[in-house]
Amino acid sequence: MGEKINKESKLRIHNITAKEAFKFGSEVWVLKKREEQRLEAAQMKFLRHLLGITKLDKEKNQCIIAKTGAQNIVQEIKQYHKKWLQHVQWMDTKRIPKQALQYKPKGRRKIGRPRKRWRDQLLLEDQGTGNAPNPS
Repeated sequence: MGEKINKESKLRIHNITAKEAFKFGSEVWVLKKREEQRLEAAQMKFLRHLLGITKLDKEKNQCIIAKTGAQNIVQEIKQYHKKWLQHVQWMDTKRIPKQALQYKPKGRRKIGRPRKRWRDQLLLEDQGTGNAPNPS
């Protein structure tokens, strides 16, 4: 059945199903480098299968992305983070997501390197662009 569907239809199916499954619940993820790599690898595996290309063909990822016109899944998730932040900032202060974003814990942290928080990730992403949002 897979040979009978053209590339455009397969890509539309990918955008509707697989991409949305990748992004489900991602508005509050804190992505580490390893997780970004795994998401990109899963997307590339799907796109290779969509085009009928194997790794033995030695086709570069950039060529596959150019052929399909797909956007990087990690970049889409980061854009989704920014949209979610704007959405939460417009919420009433009685809403739980807004309270969670503004929450400042009392007391001391554990010894060692602090865990990367969602708020920290947004600030690090926007330091390079110069338009840092105010997540607090």
